[in-house]
Amino acid sequence: MPQYLLAVHGSEDSPYASPEQMQQAFDAVDALNAELMASGAWVFAGGLMPASTAQVVSSRDGVIQRTDGPFLESKEHIGGFWVINVGDEAEALRLAEQCSIACMNPVEVRPFQPEPEA
Repeated sequence: MPQYLLAVHGSEDSPYASPEQMQQAFDAVDALNAELMASGAWVFAGGLMPASTAQVVSSRDGVIQRTDGPFLESKEHIGGFWVINVGDEAEALRLAEQCSIACMNPVEVRPFQPEPEA
């Protein structure tokens, strides 16, 4: 079965309108995670620390460089993600809808590249 990345996009400036709304989203995500696990679609998921904690490591002409901050300078960043294993893109999109409702943020859906056949 193909795997998909469901990436949660949001702004660190005001991710939720109130602490109560944030807790509501956390509770909804926990419930959805339990459903994903029970269905067998769950592979892995996690929330990320703020983009300000990111570091970028790059290699150019054999020289390693490390810079503080996210790779892309923007107001919105990936705040969390799910990796799911489902039958097809339609199912991944259906689950992404549920994820977006639960976390109250946009969710990007991207398939993983297929593994080479042995």
